[in-house]
Amino acid sequence: MTTAQQPLNSGFGAASTAEEVIKGIDLTGKVAIVTGGYSGIGLETARVLRAAGAEIVVPARDVERARAAVQDVPGAEVEHLDLLDPASIDTFAEKFLASGRPLHLLVNSAGIMATPLARDARGYEAQFATNHLGHFQLATRLWPALVAAEGARVVVLSSRGIRFAGVDFDDLNFEHRTYEPFLAYGQSKTANALFAVELDRRGRAQGIRAFAVHPGLIIDTGLVKHLDRSVLRAAGALDSEGRPVRDPERQLKTVQQGAATGVWCATSPRLDGLGGVYCENVDICPLVTPETEAAWYAGENTPGVLPRAVDPEAAARLWEISERLTA
Repeated sequence: MTTAQQPLNSGFGAASTAEEVIKGIDLTGKVAIVTGGYSGIGLETARVLRAAGAEIVVPARDVERARAAVQDVPGAEVEHLDLLDPASIDTFAEKFLASGRPLHLLVNSAGIMATPLARDARGYEAQFATNHLGHFQLATRLWPALVAAEGARVVVLSSRGIRFAGVDFDDLNFEHRTYEPFLAYGQSKTANALFAVELDRRGRAQGIRAFAVHPGLIIDTGLVKHLDRSVLRAAGALDSEGRPVRDPERQLKTVQQGAATGVWCATSPRLDGLGGVYCENVDICPLVTPETEAAWYAGENTPGVLPRAVDPEAAARLWEISERLTA
């Protein structure tokens, strides 16, 4: 059992930018929360949504740094939130709900990648806790505002990091297995994709739709700060002089290109009535099949999502576990 991954032939592609995909869309009167909205893809997402007329709220662990970064997002509100601190998530959500505003767009763009082993105060592994559990808690606490929008979208940034691992339901927090940074990253990104599947199932009757997104490999963001330059060169992301390689067909994108798929999922009328799907290169992407699996693993120019990352049964199980872990 998997979700229906049927491309729409959107008219856009790997090289499309966020500005291009949002052209002609008016977001006046809409309210958007963009986690990670003060750097990289998140900042570009916040900027183009604001330029289209949306009110923007940027949650940030470092409020002063975020306020300095969002100067090109006029009127953006910055509020404190630490995805590793459950109390701060609840405080942020309570403050937003108290404002009485509906929440039309929730873009979960913040994340960490391939970090050394760390745990939050509850003992949860930090990549799983930051990338998945923090955003799970945020979305569920903000549920009344999403319902009030009468047509909300939640966009969850996943990654082709799903290739590294599925969700190990028997040892989510690396208590019994050897910790490997990319294994933990892969688990968290698969969790992101599964989160969108089950959120969409639970929310669609109330007008809440969800999408998971692979933005591409964008190395001029803080996400890759824990990666050795030799790893990036081996991946073809840096040339011999140490400069970023731009090749969107191989997922090597600029920040503007990297933000495009998430912005499209948040705003495109083409997606009205749809949800629970994984998208890349500004379209719904097909499932990886036994016939395409070898090519998908071998190169970045074969589109697709692994069935395990969009499996409804795994998504429902993850949701129930996440409820317990964030209670």
